[in-house]
Amino acid sequence: MKLKHLFLSGLLLLGAAACNDDNDTPVFPEEPVYDMSGFAKGADVSWLTQMEAAGIRFYDADGRDTECMTLLRDLGFNAIRLRVWVNPEDGWCNRDDVLAKAWRAHQLGYRLMIDFHYSDTWTDPSAQFKPAAWQGLTLDELHAAIRTHTQDVLNALKTQGITPEWVQVGNENGPGMLWDTDQALSGATYDVQSDGITYPANPTNFAAFVTTGSRAVKEVFPDTKVIVHLQSGDDNDLYHWIFDLLEENGAEYDVIGMSLYPDADNWQTMLDDCVSNMQDVSSHYGKEVMVCETGMNWDEADASLAYLTELLARCQELPACLGVFYWEPQCYAGWNGYFKGAFDDSGRPTIALDAFKD
Repeated sequence: MKLKHLFLSGLLLLGAAACNDDNDTPVFPEEPVYDMSGFAKGADVSWLTQMEAAGIRFYDADGRDTECMTLLRDLGFNAIRLRVWVNPEDGWCNRDDVLAKAWRAHQLGYRLMIDFHYSDTWTDPSAQFKPAAWQGLTLDELHAAIRTHTQDVLNALKTQGITPEWVQVGNENGPGMLWDTDQALSGATYDVQSDGITYPANPTNFAAFVTTGSRAVKEVFPDTKVIVHLQSGDDNDLYHWIFDLLEENGAEYDVIGMSLYPDADNWQTMLDDCVSNMQDVSSHYGKEVMVCETGMNWDEADASLAYLTELLARCQELPACLGVFYWEPQCYAGWNGYFKGAFDDSGRPTIALDAFKD
């Protein structure tokens, strides 16, 4: 009885402490308010579910085990980017995996970018290979496959009440997309040589593939902005070459996306060139721009902080720039051979990500 009395007395004291002086209404700590609007400060976390399945954990600056997207939101991020592969061998980044991550991001209030690779694996300047199931399709069938795959993923998101703000129709497409050894089917922008095989140029197809993807997006989400994304955001000649090809062939898109991956010893020059490129192409083509991917080696955190701080500041000064996305910032300890994440070997964010807080 005595223990019970002490317990009840303690509860009464706690209740009194939680009330204000004017009434008996309990006073609870306020939940933090996150402003997820405005300039996009994004993170591509496409590896996240795969990392979690491997037992990778994430920790805040004080060492508290914290869910990754929650931690990134606390660090100032307001948008998430997720890549989509058609039929990846291990299942990661397929439609269902993307839906699972998108739902988590949506629950936390994030805005969303979807990045279609139109492949079963990575597409980038060295590889723009068709999905295995699309090999041997006619040109009309390829267009149908682009439309079906794009809308399959987007309609699944729509069913969950999720509307992506941006969609990439391809990834780092400097060399085009959906390469084929038959020129009539190829979407290469030049005669690509890969492993002794030639994939001939057909910029007309490339532009048409972009338009098919763009129209597929707009049929599901009319207000979503469609991005064409290239590598090497500091290379103005590359951007004029590719976007001239797209303009000449009537491609439909809204935003010019860029990647930029500097090192500690060259970031200032690359940043200057990238900002100049953004100013030029946004004016020349009448398009908005965005840094869809960036990063620097995790162990160059001081330089990375300086770079990211200036990148974010200068991009926000450009009326045409919509945002900046860090590529896989949650990666650490050389995950999948990638060292440009922004977490240290203990699984905590480095000071580089302080740039996103303001």
